[in-house]
Amino acid sequence: MTPLTSFVPVAPDSDFPLENLPYGVFRPRSGGSPRVGVAIGDYVLDLAVIDEAGLLAATPVSKCGLFNQDSLNAFMAAGPTAWQAVRTVLQRLLAANESTLRDAQALRDAALIPQSDIELLLPARIGDYTDFYSSLHHASNVGKMLRPDGPPLFPNWRHLPVAYHGRASTVVVSGTAIRRPYGQIKPADNPAPIFSPTRALDFELELGMFIGPGNALGQPIPITQAEEHIFGFVLVNDWSARDIQGWEYQPLGPFLAKNFATSISPWIVPLAALNPFRSTGEPQEPPPLPYLQSVQPGHFSITLEVWLNDTRICQTNSCYLYWSFAQQIAHHTVNGCSLRPGDLLASGTISGPTRESRGCLLELTWRGSEPIRLADGSLRRWLEDGDTVTMRGWAQGEGYRIGFGEVTGTIVPAEYPVVH
Repeated sequence: MTPLTSFVPVAPDSDFPLENLPYGVFRPRSGGSPRVGVAIGDYVLDLAVIDEAGLLAATPVSKCGLFNQDSLNAFMAAGPTAWQAVRTVLQRLLAANESTLRDAQALRDAALIPQSDIELLLPARIGDYTDFYSSLHHASNVGKMLRPDGPPLFPNWRHLPVAYHGRASTVVVSGTAIRRPYGQIKPADNPAPIFSPTRALDFELELGMFIGPGNALGQPIPITQAEEHIFGFVLVNDWSARDIQGWEYQPLGPFLAKNFATSISPWIVPLAALNPFRSTGEPQEPPPLPYLQSVQPGHFSITLEVWLNDTRICQTNSCYLYWSFAQQIAHHTVNGCSLRPGDLLASGTISGPTRESRGCLLELTWRGSEPIRLADGSLRRWLEDGDTVTMRGWAQGEGYRIGFGEVTGTIVPAEYPVVH
């Protein structure tokens, strides 16, 4: 397919060509209220401005005020027909051979803002956050570490997408500093737990999907309709304190080890942009129950990287996921649980079959026993104060890429208030 051409300059290796058009919420650094935009090259197109100018008149959301807001929730709720209509209009308006915006100098100057002149904000009001455990290689590696004398997977793992409910209040946008958390840990040589900052701070490389319309309480979403509820995707770093987790997780699973921070990238890549990159994913054996069976490929080939300071320590691909995003939605709602616009569902750590494709330090260092060496010569078993973790992702097309930008976070020292 010949790459699309925009009148806005777009470098060949840009994450944001005309084929992408990810949504975000931004605020001009010069001042003003937050509003919704799409990324194109090194610019953001202010959708509130072009809507007010009447350029979205061909869409069902024209002049509804959906883009002059501090979140994408209202647009998410509008559903796939509205999403596609807006996308079609935007791709036409930004095309090189379309004069409507290109030749309207004053409107173009008001609507197209350099990304260097804006602050990117959390793109949605996240009501609920669910974290899945959908990578076979990750689950197998963790099982081998924690249960070396038994099967690496629990009996239910190949039959359903395992998940836990996270804490939406601590989902933060890329660039937010991450404070090392306190909690109970149980050193191997201690008879009792101690209260301490985590000594085993980790990252987790994941993809997250934002829910669109959602479903009413008691009404499951069939897998054949699941993707109608996917507004788009972001990169997710679900920070983890492994020593806190190791002490607290039995019998109900993660709690303080996970809920202190989850970072996401600010641009939401629409499902439509990823359709050309569909993949079959990992073979599912035994076949899942009928409510989890899908006809079309439900995975995507997206290259994912993790950098620790100035060293790339992981490269993997989302095609290594075992459970698809549609299967996650179908299972999440099969009991009647309701999903709402702006809910975030994450894939869980994405790992591949090689050491470099392991998506967290728990696996990369094999629970701290095999430290990795960084470009400056230092070793890491776990994250240290001052470390910066950066994740990037993209799907590569012929002459263009569908990129996610990046999600980054720097570790700052633990701080516990002293009570007098």
